[in-house]
Amino acid sequence: MFDTRHIKSFHEVVRTGSYSAAARVLGYTQPAITQQMKALERDVGTPLFTRVGRGLRLTEAGETLARHAAVILDDMSAARQQMNSLTRLRAGRVRVCAFPSANATLVPEAVALLAAGHPGVGVELLEDEPPESLRRLVRGECDITLAFTYPGSHEDVPEEVLEVPLMEDQLLVLLPAGHPLARRRAVRLADLAEERWIAGCPRCRVNFLHECAEQGFAPDIAFTTDDNLVVQSLVAEGLGVAMMPGLVLNFLRHPKVAGRALQPASRRRVSAYVLREHLRIPATALVLGALKTVAANKIGC
Repeated sequence: MFDTRHIKSFHEVVRTGSYSAAARVLGYTQPAITQQMKALERDVGTPLFTRVGRGLRLTEAGETLARHAAVILDDMSAARQQMNSLTRLRAGRVRVCAFPSANATLVPEAVALLAAGHPGVGVELLEDEPPESLRRLVRGECDITLAFTYPGSHEDVPEEVLEVPLMEDQLLVLLPAGHPLARRRAVRLADLAEERWIAGCPRCRVNFLHECAEQGFAPDIAFTTDDNLVVQSLVAEGLGVAMMPGLVLNFLRHPKVAGRALQPASRRRVSAYVLREHLRIPATALVLGALKTVAANKIGC
């Protein structure tokens, strides 16, 4: 490994032709330059200069290193500039993996907020449902994961992963617009015990079955789909009712369906997950801050 200070001094000695001239340019003493060149020769294992009268001549090894020295210094300068851009938030790329309704609501608003103040920071969007999205974070496939949990459950994550709660997402009952209960402001699950149901993703389905059991009935599940648009279309056609998070209805609402609050209220918790050590990365911390700001305006939706 070469000391970059020695490479810089070597490059200046070659450019100016002497230790004393290089010392004047770099602000060193001549003995300091001499010691640096001796240390560099020890690193490479062979002399770099020979004396010719009062001047210096490069050895074959010196000529080889001289051809690379300028490139090394240019690369170091470019790396320094890029690192400065990252730490000063003029550049950077953050990979965010979120479940579909978060990718359609929280993430776009956070990216827009970020772009207004830090246009050089880019966000790459990935999509996955928990728990697979959490596994992708641990595997290093993303920098921030957005996931949701229901009451009584929690994510089993390693110690190095930090959970940052973002918001409580209210669960709604989705009814055909002409359904008799659509006239109410809130609906009890037990009032829909005889209905046919459309169930969602596996994690949502587990919570749905648990809540129905708490209300004393086992639902008749007619259809199962992860696609929120399909769920709403089935409900709109009168083929069943469904339980749906409020985030979904923030961006997607079929004109022939009605969303009504559950009574008693039921919510899921939406959180961001990040490796603890990545909180020290400015761009990652900035994106996380934008997500928190956006989510704060959606609490109770």
